[in-house]
Amino acid sequence: MMLSFTASCSVEEVAASCDAVRFFQLYVCKRRDIAVNLVQRAEKSGYKAIVLTADRPRRGRKEADIKNKMILPQLKNLEGLMSIEVFSDKGSNIKPNANEIFDPSLCWRDIAWLKSITSLPILIKGILTREDAIKAMEVGAAGIIVSNHGARQLDYTPATISVLEEVVQAVGRRVPVLLDGGVRRGTDVFKALALGAQAVLVGRPVIYGLAAKGEAGVRKVMQMLKDELELTMALAGCPSVEDISRSHVRTDRDRLQSML
Repeated sequence: MMLSFTASCSVEEVAASCDAVRFFQLYVCKRRDIAVNLVQRAEKSGYKAIVLTADRPRRGRKEADIKNKMILPQLKNLEGLMSIEVFSDKGSNIKPNANEIFDPSLCWRDIAWLKSITSLPILIKGILTREDAIKAMEVGAAGIIVSNHGARQLDYTPATISVLEEVVQAVGRRVPVLLDGGVRRGTDVFKALALGAQAVLVGRPVIYGLAAKGEAGVRKVMQMLKDELELTMALAGCPSVEDISRSHVRTDRDRLQSML
């Protein structure tokens, strides 16, 4: 599982609660010492990788959050490092908090700095083009996550499944490629694997299950996805995950070529 930078539980609390493989998702703050502190704590707590979210130099205009007057919960991982007081006098407090904390100057050169403060592999999350995939490998990324931030950062950003194959071909299996965004059924997992993803991340469905029935709801969601994937594999003639291949899916590009 990947622990969010903005989680309401600390890296240490989560590490103590389970022995699952854990990654830590990182935003780089204007105060770089905060990033150093978080990365070192994650490494000490047994996390296996750092996931740098690279598609948020500024916070997008999330109109649903504004309409719902969403209030950011206290950022437990920042406790003792900076003020985590929750405040809001005019609706949502998300945008001012994000703009105050995160470093908009983050660039490719900073990957070298991040690698200098940890021995953990660094995955870059937010890649949507072959050019960025190649650049990520050039600066030393150990893996790539094809992600559009749940389509909540920029209107009209492409669906991740539509650009996955482009990124996979650019990478050529030199580093792992993972995908997130829009995964709602086991068939979505199957399609992503068929197009070359080596793993699929699931976020929103898990939150839906958590909101509905707590831990039992999360377990139910994961079991549903597993059952749907296994059924899809059986119906597609794939005895194992390794048998899932490009031949099992047709994309819009395939349909266009067949028409021509």
